[in-house]
Amino acid sequence: MTHEPRTRLALNLCHFGRLLRKAGLPVGPGAVLDAVRTVAAIDIHRRDDFYWALHAVFVKRRDQHEVFHECFQGFWRDPFAVNQALSILLPRNRMPRQKEKDQRRRVAEAWQAMPRQEEIRPPEEDEVQLDAVMTAAATERLQTIDFEQMSTAELEAAKDAIARMDLSTLAVATRRYESAPRGRIDLRATLRTSLRSGGADIPLRFRRRKVLPPPMVVFCDISGSMGRYSRMLLHFMHALTNERSRVHSFVFGTRFTNVTRALRHRDVDDAFAAMGADVDDWSGGTRIGQAVRTFNLKWSRRVLGQGAVLLLITDGLDRDDTRLLTEEMDRLHKSCRRVIWLNPLLRYDGFEPLAKGVQAILSHVDEMRPVHNLNSLRQLAEALGPRGRRAGAVGQAPPTAWVRTEGSAFS
Repeated sequence: MTHEPRTRLALNLCHFGRLLRKAGLPVGPGAVLDAVRTVAAIDIHRRDDFYWALHAVFVKRRDQHEVFHECFQGFWRDPFAVNQALSILLPRNRMPRQKEKDQRRRVAEAWQAMPRQEEIRPPEEDEVQLDAVMTAAATERLQTIDFEQMSTAELEAAKDAIARMDLSTLAVATRRYESAPRGRIDLRATLRTSLRSGGADIPLRFRRRKVLPPPMVVFCDISGSMGRYSRMLLHFMHALTNERSRVHSFVFGTRFTNVTRALRHRDVDDAFAAMGADVDDWSGGTRIGQAVRTFNLKWSRRVLGQGAVLLLITDGLDRDDTRLLTEEMDRLHKSCRRVIWLNPLLRYDGFEPLAKGVQAILSHVDEMRPVHNLNSLRQLAEALGPRGRRAGAVGQAPPTAWVRTEGSAFS
């Protein structure tokens, strides 16, 4: 009986980790075991020590603090008092920002999904249940929901939809040749074959240009202003890396990091764990100019050969001097076949290029596309594939009113 309180505390920590996971935090079994070991080393009678000990284990980024705080306040008051927890989510005196509303909505959904105390069975009696929430109508509606406004269940469904996307690529002719049954006469191969018969018989050999998909280079902004979009687009980058050959992925905030090797893991959880160990600047500031400069100096010659296509995923809100960004974007544009800018801010009909970073990038891109929901990602995949090229889907250049000309300004 002396072990009963300790056992119940470990069980509650397990349920608390499950609640955090349902609310959108990346909490796995390892984090729960770390929490159990951490709690064993502190005085759990002091609520502040208990709070910050669990906070240190479960919270990895700044934007996860509010979700953790709401879950902690409700769970450790009464682990299964759903009504009390939901009362925390009611509007306060001031109007919360949209991001805070979305966070509270996800916490509320997580509380509703948690079983009451009388419904909990011992671990050995747990049953596997199938989630059949996403019906055909809900799946169709899911295509148009903004990533920032999705609930926890919708986010999981969107990740599954991204993993199932058709990301077939358009193959282009390279400078190299390969043997073929017909095409141009391969004089060298023909003469070499004729030597076998002493010149009495000269069978013709043919060759044609080798056709390969062009290299794909992806830059993804992981700064605080990108928020939920960057996390969903990293799932798109993972699917792209595993579906296509010669895909090189990079992320940047205040630093520039190559995550190609991490995203090559077939399992998305393993890929994100490896990427999290390499990237230190999640949800921070943005230094686009310095990031592009680092790429031009260290990676451009390695990955931009054979007509590479570059996807630049950012909102263009740069904190540095835009003169550096203008110079480096000009150099980058000259090094690859196409530069496609994916900007979540284009979802607004009244979007105007007022930020200096946006103005610096605009004149050095070939296309601009919104990237804020599943429909926009599917249209991008189709545009990059064979069907999109035949249908002319690629080629949405920036509006002429936005393009900088020599000696003129943006209108």
